[in-house]
Amino acid sequence: MIEEFSITIKKVKKPKSCDLNQDIQIISQSFGLFTKRDKEKSCFRIFLEIVKNRNGVTAEDITINTHLTRATVIHHLNYLIKSWLITRKKHKYYLRGGTLEGLIREINSDMSNTFDELNQIAKNIDSELTLK
Repeated sequence: MIEEFSITIKKVKKPKSCDLNQDIQIISQSFGLFTKRDKEKSCFRIFLEIVKNRNGVTAEDITINTHLTRATVIHHLNYLIKSWLITRKKHKYYLRGGTLEGLIREINSDMSNTFDELNQIAKNIDSELTLK
């Protein structure tokens, strides 16, 4: 069975001095939440609403708090779910892992497991092709 997820990871250089807002932006940039097409930073604003609401937040609340259209909010929520950055339980959206640190820990684990599996497949291919 193929479990598919898509996440963008970018290395963003952190300035020597940062405030809380800049740190959140660095994490968001690292996750690819800023794109040239998203001029209003809608995805970042939605992600920030979810980060700030540990008890979950509804799409309606996000729409009201960000002043974005419901269609825009739903579009970005679907992207964030597909990227495994957030989860949905009932009608609320949550940050995966509960905190930003938890989120990064879970993504790290996912990537490590994926690379372990790829490494084993590559090892088998190398062995069958007598490349080892």
